[in-house]
Amino acid sequence: MPELPEVETIVRSLRNGGMTGESILNRQISSVDCFNPKTLVFDGTAEECSQFLKGLRILSVNRRAKYICIKTGESSVLIHLRMSGDLRCEAESAGDLRPHDRLIFHFYDGMRLVFNDVRKFGRIWVTDDPDNVLDGLGIEPLGEELTPEWLENHLEGMRRMIKTVLLDQNIIAGIGNIYADESLFDAGILPTRPAGSLTRKECRKLCGSIRKTLEHAIEQNGSSFDWAYKGGHFQNEFRVYQRKGEPCPVCGTPIERIVVGQRGTHYCPNCQK
Repeated sequence: MPELPEVETIVRSLRNGGMTGESILNRQISSVDCFNPKTLVFDGTAEECSQFLKGLRILSVNRRAKYICIKTGESSVLIHLRMSGDLRCEAESAGDLRPHDRLIFHFYDGMRLVFNDVRKFGRIWVTDDPDNVLDGLGIEPLGEELTPEWLENHLEGMRRMIKTVLLDQNIIAGIGNIYADESLFDAGILPTRPAGSLTRKECRKLCGSIRKTLEHAIEQNGSSFDWAYKGGHFQNEFRVYQRKGEPCPVCGTPIERIVVGQRGTHYCPNCQK
């Protein structure tokens, strides 16, 4: 599943042009085609949604957690890529649609924004109140709210394993499996540690590791997945994730893999204690 760095890369590309094609800013929607009813979440039919958005202009493209937030005046289009969603902005003249294209925003200038989703888990909300979708999300890991003091206070007395806490989108929103493993390795913290057992020093280290890992991954356009997201390079710098049995880049101990919260978890048994 694309995580914060991948979503941030897509958002910047939709805003400025790049890996998803041309920028969508200031383009005016002419119509919407939906080929999979589950993809679109709207209080009405797909045809009514098309009429609702007709004539609206793309004013901004931002990110909240793993959501792509497109503002069109008083309404918003929120996109969650889930397991295999992808977006591309191309000319209508680009030719036939591709397999697994689920929804298209057509623009008056002859361009289109296409949502492709192999596994059909992705969702696109069209709403006049984005809080109905985004309410309940935790703080942004790259925002000012995530401080060592906040983390220490929030983890106090918590018995849950620190890895599951990092994956909880209601606590810190945007971190997924890859960047939880990499951040915990950088901080030298065992994924199975009870969250409440982290010291003030460890909370400070973990906050820094989360920020450093995510910012560096964004610089690398995130991590590529053969079946979902392409264009990133951070997968070439994984230190523990998906490196079971390979030597730790710090101490040489073989990387181990366990399951934490039903998620495959990679760590160094020597560096993370």
